[in-house]
Amino acid sequence: MNDAGPGMLDLIETWDGLGVVVRRDRPTGTWMFVALHDDTLGPPTGGCRMTTYDRPEDALRDALRLAEGMTYKWAAMDFPFGGGKSVLAVPGPLEGEERRGLLRRFGELLNSLGGAYGTGEDLGTTPEDMKEIASVSKHVIGVHGRSEGPMDPGPFTALGVFEGMRAALRHRVATDDLSGRTVLVQGVGDVGEPLARMVHQAGGSPLLSDLDGPRASALAAELGGSVVEPREVYDTRCDVYAPCAVGATLSADSIPRLTCLVVAGSANNQLDTPEDAERLHARGIVYAPDFIVSGGGAMAFTSIHLGESRIEELERRVRSIGATIGEILVEAEEHAESPLAAARRRVRRILERGRARTSMS
Repeated sequence: MNDAGPGMLDLIETWDGLGVVVRRDRPTGTWMFVALHDDTLGPPTGGCRMTTYDRPEDALRDALRLAEGMTYKWAAMDFPFGGGKSVLAVPGPLEGEERRGLLRRFGELLNSLGGAYGTGEDLGTTPEDMKEIASVSKHVIGVHGRSEGPMDPGPFTALGVFEGMRAALRHRVATDDLSGRTVLVQGVGDVGEPLARMVHQAGGSPLLSDLDGPRASALAAELGGSVVEPREVYDTRCDVYAPCAVGATLSADSIPRLTCLVVAGSANNQLDTPEDAERLHARGIVYAPDFIVSGGGAMAFTSIHLGESRIEELERRVRSIGATIGEILVEAEEHAESPLAAARRRVRRILERGRARTSMS
C-alpha cells in the first residue's frame, strides 16, 4: 500500500481544468508544471512559483489548486483573464547562471504555448527573475518591453490586503482605525514587509513572524514591533492575522487556537479545506477571502499590461479591493453564510455572464 498520496495521473484525472503542461528540465533536475484552469474571461494567467517539494506530485497539486484560485481571483475582479499557474519544482536553491538558464528555458516553454498562458512573479521568484524570462518571452505580464515604472507587484498586493483588512475590521468592529490594533504578519517577504510598514504607518502594532528570524527581528526593530516565533503564531493574541507566506494555514487544527477578529492576508489557498471557512464563521472570525484580498498585484500588473501607467490610477484600482470585500461581507451577513460562500457566488455570476457572452458571439 502506497501512502505517499495520489500520482500525477490521478491528480489530473480528478481536476476540472483545461489542461496541464509538464516538462522536466534536465540541466537542473527541475519539474516544470503549467496548469491552465479556465479561459472563460480571457487567456489563463498567473504567477510562476519556484520552490522545493518532497515529490513532483506535490508540486503538481500546488499548481492545480493555485490555477483554480486564479480563475476565482480574475473573475472576482471581472478582469479579462483566466485561471492559470506555473510551478518550478527545483531540487534545491539555484543561483547565478544555473538559475538564469532555467528561467530562460521556462520562457521558451511559454513561447511554445503561443500565448495560451501569461506569467508573473510569485512565491520564490523575483522581479529580476521576471526580467530574465522576459528576455526570451513576451508572455510576462506587466514586465515585457518595459524598462521603467514598477517592476515588483508585492507592494500593490500589500496595498490590496491592507484595504481588505480595514474593510473586514470595519465590518467586525464598526471602525477601520488601526490605532492600537495588533496585526500578526506571518511571512515578511515581498508582500509581508510592505504590509507591516502600512500597518505601522496607520498606527497599528505589527507582530512579525518569519522562518528567517533575523529578517523578522530587523524589521520589528525598525517598526517598533515584536517578533513571534513561527511555532507560536496560532496561539498569539492579535486583532488581525495576516498569513502572507504559504497556504493552508487555516485548518481544523489551527482555527480553534486563533484569538483574532479578522483574517486577511496575501497567501494563496489559505484554507486547508473549504469547510474551514465555516469553522472561522462559527467562531465569529471575519475571513477576507484570499483570492480577492490578495489580488492587488495581479490587478496592477495586468492594468500595466493593458496600457495603464499612472501610479495613482493603479493604486486607486487596487484600493477598490476594500470596497469589494465590504460588499461580500454584507452579502454574507444577509445570507447568514461565510464570506467564502458569498465570494464564490459572486465569481459564479461573473463567469456565467462571461459564458453567456461567449455563446452569443
